[in-house]
Amino acid sequence: MERVDDVTTKFDIEQAITTIKRFIYGKLLQSGMKGYVVGLSGGIDSAVSTTLAIEAVGKEKVLALLMPYRTSSESSIADAVGLAEKLGIDHRRVDITPMIDAYFPEINEANRLRAGNKMARERMAILFDVAQELDLLVLGTGNRTEICLGYTTWYGDSACSINPVGELYKTEVRQLARTLGLPDHIVNKVPTADLWAGQTDEGEIGVTYEQIDRLLRRLVDDGVTSMSVLEGKGFSATDISRVISLLNRNYFKRRMPDVAPLGREPIPEYIELGK
Repeated sequence: MERVDDVTTKFDIEQAITTIKRFIYGKLLQSGMKGYVVGLSGGIDSAVSTTLAIEAVGKEKVLALLMPYRTSSESSIADAVGLAEKLGIDHRRVDITPMIDAYFPEINEANRLRAGNKMARERMAILFDVAQELDLLVLGTGNRTEICLGYTTWYGDSACSINPVGELYKTEVRQLARTLGLPDHIVNKVPTADLWAGQTDEGEIGVTYEQIDRLLRRLVDDGVTSMSVLEGKGFSATDISRVISLLNRNYFKRRMPDVAPLGREPIPEYIELGK
């Protein structure tokens, strides 16, 4: 059986870093805002996004928010605090427990997914409120793997002003983290949204990120949609079906809400008046 190619074979790390930093700097300049606010979770995606923003616009223009719930991992909170201090940026802690417990008097097996989505939306609402308070943009942290699979909360962690890492697969984010010199314990941490005790991304998805990214490169980047060809490349039918199911089912998360068509002209991004 043919060995599956590594997902990073066509990936230029240094060029990606340069392009992303220019993007972050340019979008801030274009907006006229004062800087960025980012939700720092202690995970690799937010760590990479925050580091890139600091390198692009300076640490004085980046504010990190830590927004734990009462069941959040203490180690993740400690990692977020430690990283903020290492990077030399201001950080605030906003406990979302009162807001969530006011809505969910009890979180159990039956409603924990809803509660997890509520937490993600609560955090994003806080980020946008702080952004308005301080005249900042909200820095997104979602990677390409999550966007493809819809492994995000709609208008929760998928919402932001700009997203610097949205075209990087999860395995590529890990590569950038190493290149940027982030701590090994963050780079090698088991990915989790920390929505409930013991929750992990790969446990929920049912496929490893390494395998997902290799498959997405074939499906999305190379346009290979033949089951027999994909199986011939070393992918199992189970993994192929699972990834395609998530990609197709969650397509709506990758677009704005549908608007009833009445035949009117699309709304332009800008209108420039002439003489």
